[in-house]
Amino acid sequence: MSATVEYDVIVIGAGAVGENVADRAAQGGMRTAIVEAELVGGECSYWACIPSKTLLRSAAALRAAQRVGGAREAVTGPLDVSAVLRRRDYMTSDWKDDGQVEWLESAGIDLVRGWATITAAKEVTVTADDGTVTVLTARHAVAVCTGSASLLPDIPGLRESEPWTSRDATSVQRVPVSLAVLGGGTVGTEMATAYAGFGTEVHLIARSGLLGTEEPFAGEQVAAGLRELGAHVHLDVTTESVERTDDDRFRIRLGDGSVVETDELLVATGRLPRSSGLGLDAFGLEDGAWLTVDDSMRVLDARGEPVDGGWLYGVGDVNHRALLTHQGKYQARAAGDAIAARAKGHEVSLAPWGAFVATADHQAVPQVTFTEPEVASVGLTAAKAEKAGYRIRVVDYPIGSVSGGYVTADDYAGTARMVVDEERKVVLGATFVGQEVGELLHSATIAVVGEVPLDRLWHAVPSYPTISEVWLRLLETYGRPEK
Repeated sequence: MSATVEYDVIVIGAGAVGENVADRAAQGGMRTAIVEAELVGGECSYWACIPSKTLLRSAAALRAAQRVGGAREAVTGPLDVSAVLRRRDYMTSDWKDDGQVEWLESAGIDLVRGWATITAAKEVTVTADDGTVTVLTARHAVAVCTGSASLLPDIPGLRESEPWTSRDATSVQRVPVSLAVLGGGTVGTEMATAYAGFGTEVHLIARSGLLGTEEPFAGEQVAAGLRELGAHVHLDVTTESVERTDDDRFRIRLGDGSVVETDELLVATGRLPRSSGLGLDAFGLEDGAWLTVDDSMRVLDARGEPVDGGWLYGVGDVNHRALLTHQGKYQARAAGDAIAARAKGHEVSLAPWGAFVATADHQAVPQVTFTEPEVASVGLTAAKAEKAGYRIRVVDYPIGSVSGGYVTADDYAGTARMVVDEERKVVLGATFVGQEVGELLHSATIAVVGEVPLDRLWHAVPSYPTISEVWLRLLETYGRPEK
């Protein structure tokens, strides 16, 4: 037997993105249900953002203290890895979602546990672990917020060897003596940094340079930072095969003829959409594919039109616009508000920077990579700006030369870059590499999103002595624009 319950909005996936869609819809007066097969709070809370940054933070704080005279002399012991893992367990609530469920209840959102399939237009069938089936119908919208999963590349022996995915790396209960990491992107470099900080022998293996979507100097400085931590960084090399040895270790053969053997292997080479098995093929969409959406997150068909009149939404990683939690939450707020507005018969404009659109996804996405050193960036790199047809000027400045740099740490090293649109005299992008530069990023994001003219930025006076003084130095290097 199955029960049927009607709602205004049904959200599939109770991660950070799904929670935000549901919350905005509920605040808009919509009776809302959210469906989740695992833990409420999703990937970010239990296996990604929160545990990974927790694992990174303790060693980063220790290194920061060791770079400052006076504090350096007071730090006499090594990192307590067991304490780091205990703190990680606390931050993930020991992988229990009671607190997140309480929040849903307080927000007036119904939780339905189980696996969801879209069985008809505006109809979601949920199968619980005990076999109980519940049919949910939506008066207005269904939002797919199922996220993404780790991609295992087609390397001989890799799948059979059962390597770690990012979930394994962030939930580990015993730190291995040695670890190989395949992939030079954000996950790979962050986890290489974390485990090198634990004292693990780390081998980071990448087909090209590190952090390929960032400015080239960012990846170069992170590679140098990893080597200073004792990691072995193998760049511009392919992975030819993987096998388990007789003593249950990993043997990794590289394209340059070398062989790496480690206790564990983490694969961090990309992501796949969690869209298979949802029934999307019944609506002309490819099962297991990324969803194409408009700026209000309505799923589009092959013709570029909203699917079946526009009741289906795809929000967060599953639409492949920006695989970042904060950007998914930004999309979610736009989508939830758009759903509520359309349900009430209000006009929803897709004009850029409006209340119901995620315009920033296109070229104003901020990101911090918590490596050694940190990388913080927003907007377009120089290469992307040139490819987009802008006439640009690039301005670089060493962060260690500003007062806040040499107060923050002895021998502070880092680089700031500003990419300027020479026609409009506005900042198209900014990148900062160095200790604690993540806290610089929001000022850059405001400059990019707000298209603040450079002659006005001259009047945004940075406090002395802080690292943010690098903004003044970038502007001075550029030169005051002529009126």
